[in-house]
Amino acid sequence: MNKTKRHVTKPDESDARIAAGMTRLAGLIRAHCPHDGRFEPGIPGMRMVRYSRVSSERAHTAQRPVLCIVAQGAKRLMLGSEVYIYNPSRMLVVSVDLPVAAQVVQASPTEPYLALILDLNPGKIAELQLKAYPTGMPRSLTEGRGIYLSPPNPPILDAAARLIELLGQPGELDLIAPLVIDEILIRLLRGPMGVRLAQIGSSESSLHKVANAITWLRTNYAQPMKVEELAEMAHMSVSSFHQHFKSVTSMSPLNYQKVLRLQEARRLMLSTIHDAGAASRQVGYLSASQFSREYARFFGQPPTKDITRLADQGLSAIDVTR
Repeated sequence: MNKTKRHVTKPDESDARIAAGMTRLAGLIRAHCPHDGRFEPGIPGMRMVRYSRVSSERAHTAQRPVLCIVAQGAKRLMLGSEVYIYNPSRMLVVSVDLPVAAQVVQASPTEPYLALILDLNPGKIAELQLKAYPTGMPRSLTEGRGIYLSPPNPPILDAAARLIELLGQPGELDLIAPLVIDEILIRLLRGPMGVRLAQIGSSESSLHKVANAITWLRTNYAQPMKVEELAEMAHMSVSSFHQHFKSVTSMSPLNYQKVLRLQEARRLMLSTIHDAGAASRQVGYLSASQFSREYARFFGQPPTKDITRLADQGLSAIDVTR
C-alpha cells in the first residue's frame, strides 16, 4: 500500500521562515515610517511604529486590546510588578484595557525598533471564533492575565506583510484589507493563544465580564467607585469579582483606578497648565496630600519635582504616554 508522505516542518526550517518573514515585515514598516513616531496609514485599527533610540523614560498608558508584532528591536511592558519583553521572537497580545508602563529597550538609528499593531475588537473576535471553531472552542482550564506572549507564526507574518503591501494598492485596499485582518485573527484563534484570545468575545467568559467593569472604570476613573457595583456589572459576587479582576489585571479594582488617575494627572500636568492641585482634583482626588504621596510612590518623585525633571529633559505628554 502506498502511503502519502506528509511534509513535517523542521525547527530550523521554521526558524528560517520566521526570520525571513520578520526581515520582509521590517522592510515594509521602515518604508512606511520615514521617521520616529506612530503612523496610521489608512487601514482602520492598524498602526506602525518606529523608534531609533531606547526610551530614557517609562511611558505610562492605559493599553487597549491589541496584537503587536515587533519586526526589529525590543520593548519592555510592565504590568504592576510583572515584566513582559516582546521582540521578533515573541508576539504580544493584550486582551483587556490595562494600565501599563512601557520602554523601548533595543533600538538604534541603523536598526530602529519597528512594530505593527492591530486593535482587537471583541465583536469581531466573537464573529471569527464561530468561523474558526464551528463546533465550539476547546475549553480553557485557566484564564490568566489579560496580557501574554506567543512565538511568531510564519503565516501570520506573511499576512501582516501582505496587509502593509495593500497600502500601495489603493484600488484594492478597502476591499482586501478587512479580509487579511480577518485572516490574521483567525490564525491567532487557531494558534496556541487561541482559547485565551477567544475569551475577549465570549460573553460567558470571566474575562469578558471583568472587561465590562474595566470599561466603566476607564470612562469613570474620576468618580467614586463601589466594588459592589462593579461586581454587579460583571454579574459576579464581590469575592468572585475580586478574584477574577486580580487574575486578569494583576491588581485590585481600587489600585487599578488609582493607577489610571495618576497616569492621567501626570499627562494633564505635562500637556496643559494644570498644577498638581488642579490635576489631582480633576482626576478625582479629594486630598492633595494623599495625591502627592501616592504620586511619589508610583512615579518615584513628588508631582512638581517629577514634572520639572521631565520638562528639563524636553519630554512631553506624548513621550511619557505613548
